[in-house]
Amino acid sequence: MANVTKADLVAQVAAQAGTDKTTAAAVLKAFEETVSVIVKKGDSVSLTGFLTFKQGTRAAGTARNPQTGATVKVKAKKVPRVTAGASLKKVVNNEAPAPKLAKV
Repeated sequence: MANVTKADLVAQVAAQAGTDKTTAAAVLKAFEETVSVIVKKGDSVSLTGFLTFKQGTRAAGTARNPQTGATVKVKAKKVPRVTAGASLKKVVNNEAPAPKLAKV
């Protein structure tokens, strides 16, 4: 299974949307920035059926340094959470057909 890089994703989005790579890269960057700002504020972004981006919290706790074995306190912090939607889950589990991709 191959990993898709950001450059690969930009090329595929450009081909799929029938636009150039510069425009596709700008749209992807704008999407990343917009989602980041909204989630940082504590709101969620839902692409119904596909993905939901939201902010979660990780509780404070203790961890162990593997080299020394010493116990270390870990502070509570905010973390991003991404949840797959029903449509994406159906495609991944072969319960629905995957969309056809344009040739790159």
